[in-house]
Amino acid sequence: MMAHATQLPPLLLSQGDPAGVGPEISLLAWQALHSLDSSFAVVADLRLMQQTAQRLDLPPPCRIDHPAQAHDCFAQGLPVLNEPLEQIPNAGAPDVAAAPQILRCLDRCVAAIQSGQARALITNPIAKSVLRAGGFAHPGHTEYLAALTLDSHDHTPAPRGPVMMLAVDSFRVALATIHMPLKDVPAALTPDRLARVIRVTHTALQQDFGISDPQIAVCGLNPHAGEGGMLGTEEQTVIQPVIVKLQAEGLRLTGPLPADTLFAPEIRAPYDAIIAMYHDQGLVPLKAFDFWRGVNITLGLPIVRTSPDHGTGFEIAGTGTARAESLIEAIRSADQLSRQRLVGTAA
Repeated sequence: MMAHATQLPPLLLSQGDPAGVGPEISLLAWQALHSLDSSFAVVADLRLMQQTAQRLDLPPPCRIDHPAQAHDCFAQGLPVLNEPLEQIPNAGAPDVAAAPQILRCLDRCVAAIQSGQARALITNPIAKSVLRAGGFAHPGHTEYLAALTLDSHDHTPAPRGPVMMLAVDSFRVALATIHMPLKDVPAALTPDRLARVIRVTHTALQQDFGISDPQIAVCGLNPHAGEGGMLGTEEQTVIQPVIVKLQAEGLRLTGPLPADTLFAPEIRAPYDAIIAMYHDQGLVPLKAFDFWRGVNITLGLPIVRTSPDHGTGFEIAGTGTARAESLIEAIRSADQLSRQRLVGTAA
């Protein structure tokens, strides 16, 4: 993060589930970052944030009415754009009554970024069960944000998301399939889907990470990448043909590679990103490598969106034991990615 002289629009955090750790780690992240540049504000219930700050013995948050005001008070307290709850739930006790306010916080963040009042979104964790009980029709955060930001009438040639990537420093893993039962993965892993995920990842590495000629490793689906068809044929029928097709378009791809060896540090070192075929294939090794600093990055959206790589933490909410490292890294990543997009736009 750089000097205040830039005065770029602030970053925005969404509150997440008010009964989870989101309010607490937002304040802890402010405590860690308030002396640096790239001010941020949280869209949240002001009373909730005040109560949480008091419990943590942190400076009271400052209410603002417009994102641009975040710069003025950021050094003194976490800026809050008030989005009131009808009733504040007890920490650790999720309440479906909060669902509309959770979504209003997200809507308000997205609208501010789309209008140029803010430049990136960092989402605190939500509980999908709470939102679905309130009538939420999307599988999760990512799909909801895609619905808000991706215009179905936009026919620009750039590959579109959303694609889920988790990252710790230069260790980046994008997922071809996300939240689905393992038994459904082979049918979902179509050539079109895999090609889209690889293209979106390649474009994001160039535009958002500033890597001009990215090198990407592609996992196999089956043990030992199918071992020549003895342990499964998806590598031969789906994955390899997609790789050959995209290599012909100029993408630097290697694979399909066995996932049981690819994630070793010396083997993955040459690659700018890895494409994993399913959720646990990619996220288990990354979280085992560094659980606390992992960042969830959504690729292929017209806005920059990051989030911590953990959930709501209902079991520890309100106990003062929540750790903010992942959110801090998500804020740093959102700052860097949005700056890179500005550089690309200027170019």
